[in-house]
Amino acid sequence: MSEPKAQNLTWHAGEIDREARADAHGHRGVTLWLTGLSGSGKSTLAHRVERKLIERGVHAYVLDGDNVRHGLCRDLGFSPEDRHENIRRIGEVAKLFTDAGVVVLTAFVSPYRADRDEVRARLAEGDFAEVYVAADLATCEARDPKGLYAKARRGEIRDFTGIDAPYEAPLSPELSVDTGAESVDASAERVIAWLEERGVVARA
Repeated sequence: MSEPKAQNLTWHAGEIDREARADAHGHRGVTLWLTGLSGSGKSTLAHRVERKLIERGVHAYVLDGDNVRHGLCRDLGFSPEDRHENIRRIGEVAKLFTDAGVVVLTAFVSPYRADRDEVRARLAEGDFAEVYVAADLATCEARDPKGLYAKARRGEIRDFTGIDAPYEAPLSPELSVDTGAESVDASAERVIAWLEERGVVARA
């Protein structure tokens, strides 16, 4: 990881630490990093988990791939270098959310293992969980909710993950869900059960 370009920087510690935030919120912060092909259901699942958690009084927030590219990452394309920078920025934002005591759900294709591993390395032990949204290519292409696979097949989109750009599936994710084989609610409940089992949030 590179050092900041600016010099003469000093990290300022606040008056409230992680434990105090967890006590105030009734739960601790964590980053759930949802990864999978376009159309696998990452955003749908992330938002369903977010809603279920908020209904229980848990501070949760979704960082969605397309939404972030409208603002924070609007200057980036889809080359390997830009994909890396996109994930690096999101990782830093997720780290801040986690430190603030939020259960943050990121919904990004994030096709490269090295990029996901780099984000994991930036967060403290136990603060990062990789959730593989494992719908296969045939399922995702059949859904094609944004019409992107059809465009990629026609050559109108280049460097599209799963067609002419690689996707490196997680080797040892903390959790794997198959949205092609189960409902979004079933997948969401499995994510929440995982959070409960590890003491991130209290059992309902």
